[in-house]
Amino acid sequence: MQEKSALGTVLIVGAGPAGIHVAVDLSKGWSDQMGIANRKGTHTQRLQTELDEHEFYVSTEVLVERAKHFSATARLDRFYAGFDTIEDDWQTIVMCVPCHSYVDVIRELKLDYKLRVKRIILISPGIGSNMLVQESLGVARERIEVISFSTYYAATKFDPAMPTFLKSMVKGLKKKIYIGSSRTSSRTLLHLQQFLNSLGIEAECMSSPIEAESRSITTYVHPPFFMDSFSLNEIFSLTRSTKYMYKLYPEGPVTSGTIRSMVRLWKEISSVLMKFGAEPMNLLKFMNDDNYPVQEQSLSRSDIEEFVQLDELHQEYLLYVRYASLLIDPFSTPDKQGQYRPFAAVPYQQVSLDQHGKWVIPRVPYEDYRKLKLLYHVGQTLQIPMPQASTLLLNFEHQLGTFMEQQGAGRFPSELVHDRTLEEAQTIIPEMQTQNLKGREDVFKS
Repeated sequence: MQEKSALGTVLIVGAGPAGIHVAVDLSKGWSDQMGIANRKGTHTQRLQTELDEHEFYVSTEVLVERAKHFSATARLDRFYAGFDTIEDDWQTIVMCVPCHSYVDVIRELKLDYKLRVKRIILISPGIGSNMLVQESLGVARERIEVISFSTYYAATKFDPAMPTFLKSMVKGLKKKIYIGSSRTSSRTLLHLQQFLNSLGIEAECMSSPIEAESRSITTYVHPPFFMDSFSLNEIFSLTRSTKYMYKLYPEGPVTSGTIRSMVRLWKEISSVLMKFGAEPMNLLKFMNDDNYPVQEQSLSRSDIEEFVQLDELHQEYLLYVRYASLLIDPFSTPDKQGQYRPFAAVPYQQVSLDQHGKWVIPRVPYEDYRKLKLLYHVGQTLQIPMPQASTLLLNFEHQLGTFMEQQGAGRFPSELVHDRTLEEAQTIIPEMQTQNLKGREDVFKS
């Protein structure tokens, strides 16, 4: 089958707000046909019914002021309730599911028998996801390119005021995304760069997938802020939280202690990245230039550029200044009372029960825990000390364990009980030895 567009026939795996959003965006001339597949379940059944009623149309509403014109509608060609009926019609697979489920999904897709698949795109991977996916492909890895985004390029949700899964609300768009491929020469990488540019997002092609995967701000920010005891008490509380995710203590988790934890975790993760031959980043510069800036009166350009060379206490001070400066949007227009738009007042998502009476642990921090646990096991295997990561992981495990004892282990998804991150880490190490980034022979000598 000849590809007429950049990505040919595209199958989105995952039918959440991100999956619907990406499907609509890629339908704007980047794909020949568009399909979505989702695991069997209540959500899938309801979505199937809605699609049948609305002739397979899905839509996005972009709430970002500068990008409202990107709101659009698209018509799906196929929808699969489960993976067992997917035909060999798809050239590009886009993974819009949590990265800890990538391996299971790849195995269920049975790509050994899907000979038309040319590429897999990981929209929201963790560090090492690309290597895990490559390994799980088996003999199919020789013909399938695997591409990693640094992170999902938007923030989306279903509209709580509208009982539909067909419309994704886009409440934020990233300024910049990094992308990396398992192939040293990739035309698809350039197509994806053009795709992101068409949405007003800067895109930089990296020399390897892990270079892209390491440039997700949540890797460095979420564990210290949301695997801290303050946040965990809010997240696992059965009474409604009145605290906020990015405010200073006592309204939120930001203290000198959590900032110290952030600096130490950044350095530990950087040590792991250097073992992989990947370039660690200037954390403050990444936060300011690629995510959200503060006024130069708060942080000077020299402070930002020289951040890596500063002593640890100075680094902690500058990060605290940044979060204090972002309690309000420093670039918003003040109202008549001189008040700027609140910026840090993001409420906590808390534990909740699904329709089957099972407890749901919020994506933040559960997905962050899984990503950090994998990195920690990689670090341990490479004999890299990661005491800060260990402390944060133990915090989460203790809080989760206590909650499971109180509620009964049978009321939780099985993935909370069966942890495969050590096995995944042991897969990543030989993968990296095989790929041996940048030809460095010393990378795996401890």
